[in-house]
Amino acid sequence: MRLEPFFDNFDILADTANAVEKMRALVLDLAATGRLVPHESEWPKHSLKSLAAKIGSGATPAGGRDSYFSEGVPLIRSMNVHFRGFDPVGLVFLSDEQARQLSNVVVQPNDVLLNITGASIGRVTTAPSTMAGARVNQHVTIIRPKSELFPRFLAVFLASPLVQRMIDDIQVGATRQALTKAMIEQFEIPLPPPDEQKRIVAKVDELMDLCDRLEAQQKERKTRHAALTRASLTRFADAPTPANLNFLFQKSYTIPPADLRKSILTLAVQGKLVPQDASDEPASLLVARLAREMSDTTRTRQAAPLPEPLGDSQQYQIPDSWRWCRFRDVAIIASNLVNPKDYPDFTHLAPDNIVKGNGVLLACSTVREDKVISSNHRFYRGQIVYSKIRPNLAKAVVVHFDGLCSADMYPIEALIDVNYLHRYMLSEPFLIQAVKTDTRVAMPKINQTELNATLVPVPPLLEQRRIVDRVDELMTLVDTLEAHLVKGGTKGAELMEAVVAELTIKD
Repeated sequence: MRLEPFFDNFDILADTANAVEKMRALVLDLAATGRLVPHESEWPKHSLKSLAAKIGSGATPAGGRDSYFSEGVPLIRSMNVHFRGFDPVGLVFLSDEQARQLSNVVVQPNDVLLNITGASIGRVTTAPSTMAGARVNQHVTIIRPKSELFPRFLAVFLASPLVQRMIDDIQVGATRQALTKAMIEQFEIPLPPPDEQKRIVAKVDELMDLCDRLEAQQKERKTRHAALTRASLTRFADAPTPANLNFLFQKSYTIPPADLRKSILTLAVQGKLVPQDASDEPASLLVARLAREMSDTTRTRQAAPLPEPLGDSQQYQIPDSWRWCRFRDVAIIASNLVNPKDYPDFTHLAPDNIVKGNGVLLACSTVREDKVISSNHRFYRGQIVYSKIRPNLAKAVVVHFDGLCSADMYPIEALIDVNYLHRYMLSEPFLIQAVKTDTRVAMPKINQTELNATLVPVPPLLEQRRIVDRVDELMTLVDTLEAHLVKGGTKGAELMEAVVAELTIKD
């Protein structure tokens, strides 16, 4: 068994997903299978029943939690038993009389405590000296090893992935996970010489301390990274160039790509992503022309009363050439319910076909394949299809084909640049309005009146197109950088698996 690969690649392994958890599991696996410290002979195995002076669980006093006291004899419950040690948080106390009724489960220092029911089944530790004289309830078993079995070695073995998998396989109980005393008694326990057991435990403690320090460093680094992320995003907001975007992807810290995409969209709809051009036709003239060009039917429909905008809807100042408008001034919700039986071969689009927050369309089936029977909206190439259900998910996509969409969605005909409006509907400023309009808890949604009332920052038409081009440029760069991160993470994960495989090969 060689530990060199583990330590030679420690820095890479430390950055992989769940690295510390995997390292701890690896240490326990090596310890339980005799590959953590050198040994000369095979370990004989014995049933736990033959190696234990006591195996037994307790009970909860009549009256449950109402019967506990603020002081007295401690009662250990499953919440106090953890793999990394005894946790006194939540410890309760019994009266002397209650404790006498549990005199058969009096805890001694170094007793092995094993959770035998519920979601925490299998968690194990040893009792600290401060718990001498405590009792356990029915969810915890006391295992008191005989002299030839070192308690800490037993706890290490029981905590190992090998035994935890076994516990998962043999647990019983129709409504609760459970280990019975008979099952525990039949556990086969390897029995190294006493000195070797102690060397194993000492090595486990040494490596677990390293893991603890690494975990603490990771937490501290995460806190520092959060501050660096905020500072870097501020820098990018001040100068949203591809160069500054690339600067955000550092080896020492990485800003989540989702946060970058959100920032790019916010900057775009604030007028900070591209410079304004004085020669552009101002948005006020664009909006006035749109109003004149509306059909009489549309103009009548658009004139329906709307609620007042949210007090904080205009969350920021926009350039002088821009204009705040209502959604209905720049788009038409093109409701068009039809019978799906008349369109069996049309593409069918449902909310689940759109990736939340980024407007990516997933694979769709036909109306016939989805067995659609209720009325659907017919949509047309070049429209935006927007899910009114759970507006916090920001599911909107520009479609490049004709089809039918769920009645839980709106086909939207943009009167301004469709790609700009789509980007705005994915942005945080729009999301804030869409979510705040809704008061329904069971099934949040935004109705047509609420959607029509939302405010839209409208740039000049040419600037809208420049904004879309710049957003696409930066989003492509984010996609590329994200792919590098994923590749790097995959490499680290593959290396971790390779190191674990090498370390777990028996000599």
